[in-house]
Amino acid sequence: MTTNANAAHPTNPAVHQDAHAGHGPAHAGHGPSHAGHGPATPGGLLITQGGYTLDLDTTVAEPGAIDFRFRVLGPDGAAVTEFDPIHDRELHLIVARRELTGFWHVHPVREADGTWAIRLELPEAGAYRVFADIAPHALGRTITLGADLAIAGHYAPQPVPAVGRTATVDGYEVTVDGDLRTAGDLLTLTVRKDGVPVTDLQPYLAAFGHLVVLRAGDLAYVHVHPNGEPGDGRTPAGPEITFHTAVPGPGTYRLFLDFRHDDVVRTAAFTLTANVSVPEPDGHAHH
Repeated sequence: MTTNANAAHPTNPAVHQDAHAGHGPAHAGHGPSHAGHGPATPGGLLITQGGYTLDLDTTVAEPGAIDFRFRVLGPDGAAVTEFDPIHDRELHLIVARRELTGFWHVHPVREADGTWAIRLELPEAGAYRVFADIAPHALGRTITLGADLAIAGHYAPQPVPAVGRTATVDGYEVTVDGDLRTAGDLLTLTVRKDGVPVTDLQPYLAAFGHLVVLRAGDLAYVHVHPNGEPGDGRTPAGPEITFHTAVPGPGTYRLFLDFRHDDVVRTAAFTLTANVSVPEPDGHAHH
């Protein structure tokens, strides 16, 4: 298990854990967001979608280590056991604090009966949201289901971290260029270590970076994979990672970038605001 806490920003912990070693083939259906438009219904807002339901064993827990178990139920009410891989995993589990001051990207292990299990470390009381990125084989497409998780205890809500285009984690500095728009735009994230551009990023889950975007207020969810992939002969291993990203509407968004270097996965977090894209009569968007 790899765990990284953003110790430089105690009010903004960003943690990555992985409970499943090894990689399989990437799934082409879960790549960069489609140019021009986000989904009609933002991901992660529904516990049930397309006939599939996220069924948590635990919805209330104490702070600390949690043996977290859940199932994905199919249209027949039975636990689903057949999934198409999405970037080397059958399921990506994202856990985020409602204030977007904490983030965990983890990979549970599926048992034979369709129950998923992982040991989570959630140290603070508060309101959390759990997201499951899945592609049930029978459905033939990717969906994101979301459900609430409450961690009991004294809860002191925090504001969403301030807007900014630079994040630091473990001696790395990551900057983001580009704007969040409903019609989509390119975001370029540049990774440096001790001021030196990083040009030897390591593949992680069949990509040089993974970007999760969450909207403050309702936690509308976007998971984006970068343009290009390792080994395609045209995508450099840094320092820039480029994503085409479309958001579901205006608002304040928190961005979490997972990247791997020196055999450790780290998470850099940013806060940006989204601009609205208005179609022009010729069909193009202006801002």
